[in-house]
Amino acid sequence: MKNFYNRKVNRKRPTSKKPNSKSRIPFRLNILFFIVAILFAALIGQLVYLQIIYGSKFKAEVNSSDNTVETTNVQRGMIYDSTGRVLVGNKAHQAITYTKGSNVLSSDLYKIANKLGTYVSVSTEKLTPRQEADYYLTDESRLKAVEKKAGATSSNMSVSDRYDKAEKYLMDSKAGIPLTHAQKNAAAIFAKMSGSYALSTTNIKDSDVTQKEVAEVGENLSEMPGVKVGTSYTRDYPYGKSIKSIIGTVSSEKTGLPSDKVNTLLASGYSRDDSVGQSYLEEQYQSVLAGTKKQTLVTTEANSSLQKEVTQYGGKKGDNLELSINAKFQNKLQSLVRSAAESAGGVNTGVYAVVMNPYTGAVIGIAGVDQNPSTGKITDNALGTINNSIVMGSVVKGAMVSGALMENVISPTNSTLTDKPIDIGGTKKASWFNKTGSANMAVTASEALEVSSNSYMMQLAMKEAKFNYTPGGALTMNPNVFDTERKYFNMFGLGVQTGIDIPGESTGIEGASGAANIGHALDESFGNYDAYTVMQVAQYMSTVVNGGYRIAPHVLSSIRSTQSNGQLGSTVSTVSPRVLNTIPWTSAERKVVTDGFYDVVHGTNTYKTGGSMSSISPSVSGKTGTAETFYKGNSTTTLSLASYAPSTKPQVVVALAMPNMSDEDDSNNMALAKQIYSAYWDMVQSSSNLKSQASSYDD
Repeated sequence: MKNFYNRKVNRKRPTSKKPNSKSRIPFRLNILFFIVAILFAALIGQLVYLQIIYGSKFKAEVNSSDNTVETTNVQRGMIYDSTGRVLVGNKAHQAITYTKGSNVLSSDLYKIANKLGTYVSVSTEKLTPRQEADYYLTDESRLKAVEKKAGATSSNMSVSDRYDKAEKYLMDSKAGIPLTHAQKNAAAIFAKMSGSYALSTTNIKDSDVTQKEVAEVGENLSEMPGVKVGTSYTRDYPYGKSIKSIIGTVSSEKTGLPSDKVNTLLASGYSRDDSVGQSYLEEQYQSVLAGTKKQTLVTTEANSSLQKEVTQYGGKKGDNLELSINAKFQNKLQSLVRSAAESAGGVNTGVYAVVMNPYTGAVIGIAGVDQNPSTGKITDNALGTINNSIVMGSVVKGAMVSGALMENVISPTNSTLTDKPIDIGGTKKASWFNKTGSANMAVTASEALEVSSNSYMMQLAMKEAKFNYTPGGALTMNPNVFDTERKYFNMFGLGVQTGIDIPGESTGIEGASGAANIGHALDESFGNYDAYTVMQVAQYMSTVVNGGYRIAPHVLSSIRSTQSNGQLGSTVSTVSPRVLNTIPWTSAERKVVTDGFYDVVHGTNTYKTGGSMSSISPSVSGKTGTAETFYKGNSTTTLSLASYAPSTKPQVVVALAMPNMSDEDDSNNMALAKQIYSAYWDMVQSSSNLKSQASSYDD
């Protein structure tokens, strides 16, 4: 027993935990409390930052207003003639307009379009299936129904993917998009609203707006945010639309910005549906005519849908163009060229005429018509005077003589040559009056112009090439003669751009040169090879008249502002004569040419070519032209004329061309010239204080 108790007493007890094991839990809690304390301190610091330091600033931002600027188009500048008559004006129409807000949703547009559609009917002809689908699917219930049919309900698909699939399903449906007539009307309105830019104004309907539509829309404007009753303008032509071929056209809101210039115009601040000039003067002076858009400051108060509109800038109507063209005379000139085409024989393809001030380059009248020989249909085409290239014939001989004088192959005191047929290897070229050589005669340069000697001009070309002509021999002239002839033609404006302020003018057509075509160098000398425009011929004759200054033609005279009463205002800028080059000739050399031009009409030689114009008063000088041409394999005659009046102290130049006439119509050019001069002195400039120069020519 003793041992038992001793073992029991001496038995070791279970080992207890170490004394420091209990201190670990409070230590971890202390770390946690420390972290929480730091977070609370940071939170308190942020609250102090937001409420005490920057509290007023953030409060101001929350309560601030949203300011945006709306723009509205203004009336386009008008175009006047030289006497103040309106050539192109603006016709006002009542319009229903819409200005899209900055944060408008498609669902908002849908509601407005449906409401507006109950009052206004618009055209649905150009409504596309996609536009119909977009309208149809804007309704949430319809969208969900179509998504279900299209299998576009997967939660893995994005909202846009589901919409695209639904739209494709709807557009591919054989049954079509189920829209009533009223819904299509609303869809067309919705499409216009959706396509507009934020804060820009677009016309929902700008023509044929009824008084009932205006009244009903006006009564319900509060229910259709952004919709207004406004005014739209279309171009109006009080003196007829034939002037449009020069003036050009303006794009409509339906067509929008021209596709080839859309990016440039957008970068310049235009909207896609803005009306802009898209051709000729309307395009050339777009920045002048467009004016400056009206700007309205729209303020939207925070936490409110209320808006306040304040006009920041009332806009400025476009400035006006004042042209050098006389509207009354222009209409008469257009009528005369049309009548000349209607009465012409052969396969006449048109008639073109230009009337110009030779000292300033101001175009007083510019007219033309194209004629379809097969149908006889005649179309106004005044621009044919700058972009139709025509083989003019003998009118260019004044430039040929001038070049020969400046090349020193003839001189004012030594220019006599014998008009005779030119025989090149058995091929003969001759003047119109001396085909067989029976009328050989000695002529000076002035006399060669009077009788329109082809032989004389060919001999000048051979002299310029330093070629010794032998009858019947080969023509081995230096091909550089083409360059010499054209150099002088170009000086006068033949074969180069005239610099007129209408886009799209032609440089003419230059025939092939070189040794293989050397025979055509002779044709070139008398105007039966290269082709020129009527405007080039007018510039050429003006250069002779004014003493040797090639001046760029222009139809714009000045830019004028608009007075408050709508009348023409002060002059903003004027067009001054622009000299392109000068002719390096002497007064004696020039007189050789002008003497010849006078004798064309008033000379004593039996073969003078312009005698039928001698009755025109005041006196006329000039050069007639006849070219042997072809149309679809048929031989034709092209008639031309370059002239000026009075012969002394000229005031006006008249140039014209009548391509592809019959041989019987060989005087039609002069008959037309008589009518043009008569109209000019009657409508543009009085001839009462001008003495007839027919018997007292003095250059």
